[in-house]
Amino acid sequence: MMSRPMLLVFLLLILIITSQFEWKQQLVFDLDSTPSISPKHPQISKREEAVKEKIILSQEQKIQRLNELVRSLRKQLQQCRNNNETSDRNLSPLTEHVIRLERQQILEN
Repeated sequence: MMSRPMLLVFLLLILIITSQFEWKQQLVFDLDSTPSISPKHPQISKREEAVKEKIILSQEQKIQRLNELVRSLRKQLQQCRNNNETSDRNLSPLTEHVIRLERQQILEN
């Protein structure tokens, strides 16, 4: 019969060999499964890219609309300022004073 240390060494060797065999099987299985996933991956990424491009184009269009609205509002504001300046020139000093007082009261409240 074998001595106890020899038996333990023998079992340890069997354990190491079988575990390495299992690791190799797992690696082969992983490598085999990866190619079946990879053809789908480019299709998914192409779809994702298409969706991202559509989102970006939509956002750019919205930004352009907002920029147009800002320009329009600036023009309107400038027109209002010009109208106020011309109307202020036509007011008498007394009415100007009344308007200033009303503005101060509004600001204080």
